[in-house]
Amino acid sequence: MAALAADLSVMRPRDVSGGSIPASLPIRGGAVMSRLLRFTRSVRRDRAVDRWMTEHSGELGAIARRWFDVMRRCGSDVRELLHDGSPTVCVGGAAFAYVNAFKAHVNVGFFHGAQIADPEGLLEGDGRFMRHVKLRPDEDVDAKALRGLIHSAYADIRRRLKAETDGAA
Repeated sequence: MAALAADLSVMRPRDVSGGSIPASLPIRGGAVMSRLLRFTRSVRRDRAVDRWMTEHSGELGAIARRWFDVMRRCGSDVRELLHDGSPTVCVGGAAFAYVNAFKAHVNVGFFHGAQIADPEGLLEGDGRFMRHVKLRPDEDVDAKALRGLIHSAYADIRRRLKAETDGAA
C-alpha cells in the first residue's frame, strides 16, 4: 500500500472562474505535491499491456487495440503500463489516456477529459477530472473526432508537465 501511495499523486480540477491554478502545491516539509496522476513504472512497451491485448482477442479487443495503438503513436515520449486492469499511456509518468474492454463495449478514457475540448460531443461522464468515449461494435464512431481527442489529451498532458517544470524553476 505504501508503494502505491508513493506512486500516485493528487489531481485537482481546473479553475472554472478563469483564474490560473498552479501545477503543484507546497506541502509540509517543503515538498511539492503534483496535481497529475503519476506512475513511476511506466515503460516504452509493457509486456503486461501486450498480454492484456492478447487476452482480449475478440471484437472488443480489436477496438481497444486500434485506439491504444493511436495513443502509443502520439509521440516518442509516450510510455505505458497496466493500471487497475486497463492499458494506460503516460508522458513523463503522468497518465493521459487508457482503454478498457467490458462485456459489450470499450471505453477510451482520458484522465483530464473534463478539461479537453470535445467539439463533437463524444465524451461521457460527469466526474471532476475523467471522461470517456464508449465504443460498441455495432455503432459507428467519428474516428477523426476520437483521434482528435486522443491527440488533445496528449498535448494537454505535455502542457501540464511543462507548466510543472516552469513553475519549479
